[in-house]
Amino acid sequence: MQRSLLPIALVLAVATSSFAGPPAAEISRLVDAEYTSLESLYRELHAAPELSLHEEKSSARMAAEARALGWEVTEKVGGYGVVAVLKNGAGPTILVRTDTDALPVREMTGLPYASKVEVKDANGLNVPVMHACGHDVHMTSWVGTARVLTKLRDQWKGTLVFIAQPAEEVSGGALPMLKDGLYTRFPVPDFALALHVFSDLPAGVIGYREGPLTANIDTVDILVHGIGGHGAMPQNTKDPIVLAAQIVLALQTIDSREIDPLDPVVVTVGSIHGGTKHNIIPNSVKLQLTVRTFTDAVRQKTLAAIKRIARGQAISAGLPEGLMPEITEADHYTPMVMNDPTLTRRLTGVFREIFGADRVRERPPTMGGEDFSQYGRTEQKVPICMFTVGAVDPKKIEEAKQREEPLPSLHSPFFAPEREPTIKTAVTGMTAAVLDLLGTK
Repeated sequence: MQRSLLPIALVLAVATSSFAGPPAAEISRLVDAEYTSLESLYRELHAAPELSLHEEKSSARMAAEARALGWEVTEKVGGYGVVAVLKNGAGPTILVRTDTDALPVREMTGLPYASKVEVKDANGLNVPVMHACGHDVHMTSWVGTARVLTKLRDQWKGTLVFIAQPAEEVSGGALPMLKDGLYTRFPVPDFALALHVFSDLPAGVIGYREGPLTANIDTVDILVHGIGGHGAMPQNTKDPIVLAAQIVLALQTIDSREIDPLDPVVVTVGSIHGGTKHNIIPNSVKLQLTVRTFTDAVRQKTLAAIKRIARGQAISAGLPEGLMPEITEADHYTPMVMNDPTLTRRLTGVFREIFGADRVRERPPTMGGEDFSQYGRTEQKVPICMFTVGAVDPKKIEEAKQREEPLPSLHSPFFAPEREPTIKTAVTGMTAAVLDLLGTK
């Protein structure tokens, strides 16, 4: 049986800390003092999610919070991006990022503050919206960290650059902010930090990973052509639905028969659309793929295999050259988050001192993706680190293990973080990390 976690305030009060910041108990006291207000903010954000590229109100809320603290705030950076700067003497510059967008998911948590939002998406369809990936926790923690660091400004020196980034879920937020001058119009950071809640860690636990944390993400569209006709006369057609099904199955052999079993790769067909009626064979079918890899070599080999397999299946079906599948890759891909090993090791030491070693756990990389990676891939070569924060009641984790049932994951309509331990751990961890990198006056 997993033992229950000690209250955060107690752990912080008894922990001995040598990190370059104020006593742990002082951070704990300030976080506790902010919590009631932060929980109210969290509920507000959770109930009012916005889809990627539509984060108008969420970004305005983040800007208002930073402006109320006396920070210099710039809105609409690379879309609905927000940049808040607090200068406090000569010293390091630390960037802290939150994402602000939500997902087209219908919430089924039953919470009193559950999202009931429905909007039209880019295709004009009505879709529900939910913070199913924890970005509401991220925003709340971003605000909480800014509040605590502002109150502690007599104990550190340097510059804080807090950014609220839109469109993380579609990997379309980081690059536009960079292209709009994030590292030219504003102070260039010495370090860039972010956190992400996770559904496989107990609330109150910090997860870390030196090196690759998330995977490369490529988005691929395949337009499968055919020759349509009557469903009762398939001999007069070249059925693109059958061809699409063969392509979907053949794509799975990339992982099983072309890539070294020790190299992770995922090729998922997440969407397939074709046809209008039971007895009509259509002229085309659309496939939408997500491709996840961890190395450049595997990435290139996988993308090339997708093209070869789609074309090969079409040739096998007897399609002429003019009806070969059209394969389109997104104009950019999301590179893996590569946590700087030295920075991550340093922060892991801080977390162990603040929370205790039993609440800091190394985690394996995930095939999920994050465009936070982009902040470390510019010419400035800024060291980056994203750490994870547990969000699940430890008792629920233990019960799920006993029942051999999975818990709701990120992007699930049932995902609901344990508010208090998750938010307090996130704010405390990020505050301690920033303070250690800033040093003291």
